[in-house]
Amino acid sequence: MEWWKDAIIYQIYPRSFQDSNGDGIGDIPGIISRLDHLQELGVGAIWLSPVYPSPNDDNGYDISDYKNINPEYGTLEDMDRLILEAKRRGIRVLMDLVINHTSTKHEWFEKSRRRIEPYGDYYYWAPAKPDGTLPNNWTGFFGEHCWQWDDVRGEYYLHLFARTQADLNYHCPKVLDEVKEVLRFWLDRGVAGFRCDVINLLWKDNLSDGERRLALTGLEHYLSRPETHDILRQLRKVLDGYKAFTVGETVFVTPDMARDLCAEDREELNMVFSFEHMECDQHFIKWLKHDFRPKAFFECLIKWQKELPWNTIYLENHDQPRSIPRFGCDGYWRESGKLLATLLLTLRGTPFIYQGQEIGMVDFDFDGIDQLNDVESRNVNRILSAYHVPDGMRWKIIARSSRDNARTPMQWDDGPNAGFSTGKPWLGVNRNFHFINLADQENDSDSIWNWYKDLSKLRREREVLRRGDFLWLEATHRVFVYRRRLGRERVTVALNFSNRCAWVGSQGRLLRSNYQRDSFNGRLHPWEAVILEDA
Repeated sequence: MEWWKDAIIYQIYPRSFQDSNGDGIGDIPGIISRLDHLQELGVGAIWLSPVYPSPNDDNGYDISDYKNINPEYGTLEDMDRLILEAKRRGIRVLMDLVINHTSTKHEWFEKSRRRIEPYGDYYYWAPAKPDGTLPNNWTGFFGEHCWQWDDVRGEYYLHLFARTQADLNYHCPKVLDEVKEVLRFWLDRGVAGFRCDVINLLWKDNLSDGERRLALTGLEHYLSRPETHDILRQLRKVLDGYKAFTVGETVFVTPDMARDLCAEDREELNMVFSFEHMECDQHFIKWLKHDFRPKAFFECLIKWQKELPWNTIYLENHDQPRSIPRFGCDGYWRESGKLLATLLLTLRGTPFIYQGQEIGMVDFDFDGIDQLNDVESRNVNRILSAYHVPDGMRWKIIARSSRDNARTPMQWDDGPNAGFSTGKPWLGVNRNFHFINLADQENDSDSIWNWYKDLSKLRREREVLRRGDFLWLEATHRVFVYRRRLGRERVTVALNFSNRCAWVGSQGRLLRSNYQRDSFNGRLHPWEAVILEDA
């Protein structure tokens, strides 16, 4: 049964979700204490960002032990209890599978750098070129070259991400065997599947110099290589034995590439996260933003709806700024938050809600770089400083795109630290928690939270919203209208992405309006979302 086609999946960033012991860091017992919230929202699965042991140079995406739990988050017994308590509420648990790289504190790396067999070739090692320069000219995802010298080994190791995240070498067959054992370990404990981090980067053809480009020189040697598909098919054989689910984070993926990764007959992944719609407000790289252009956004969504029979639908995650300031409007915070929820829960595909999105959390309100934790943001600040970019301009660039925008603690109530922790939070709480928090919205029938709950219920009740075909009807510079169709049932969604009223030609019986009106005459209010049913 393809349960994931009917489910809403909720992403939890454990460090920022709920702290249970006052140390300022979210943890697994904290997640357990909030499972009723997730059940009320109607989610069918939760995806946990990494909870494995880690030095936390990249907040858990630098894993030092794949078969244990970071003591900051709890124990294996806590994880077992989370899986059990979630199951009791009809919620599956998905883990983050980070297998492109490990922490340099991982036992495999420690033995590889000492050339202890069989670990000697678990990573990409290379000497300097004859002229003493780096092994090649590749540049990494965090704005720096991607080779680091290791005094113990006497060679450089490859890291496409942070310096403490060494890339695994899948030319060594034992690496894949190790990963299969990791899968079995967690699947045997009751995990329902995995979100697979940067999964289309696993295989590096060779370590030759790459064609120079503005960013990510060397990309042609590792992006979606044929051998990566072979790796995924081998992993799928393990996963199928447990009827497990996988969704891949796939960078720079096109619809053709996505079909190659998740077409049913290829037996690789079930779905992928594509990024094209999240790049509609940037020039070349995420740090060079331009004003949001709704029409380009609509056209991208239409393209992916048409070209893939099924895929993920998402507007936020732990690596992206919050959606209301980005795609909506702060001046119409409530209305645009509901509009974006309507888009998310009525397109064809599996919707992913990121923690805090269901109450309209927005970007951080920090004052400077010293308040950030994100390694990527710090690296970019260092690079911009080296190019003598003034302080104010650097901060403006970083604040708009920093990953910490989505990582501030969850805003549960208007008490100390927004109800997240009784201690000092690891990252600052947005000061707007006094008026953006769950407790207040639970008592407000017109809140973003109650809108999410209502749409979640409507989606469960209407199969056309879960499984129906997608047909776009109108996409202008501010209005997006599309239809979902299943058998004789028709539902039309009209969205106004602007501060001005707009007219649409769609008619029908009004099912929902985020302005809480009873009928619809074709006129959309600013940031209004309506759902119509054929009379």
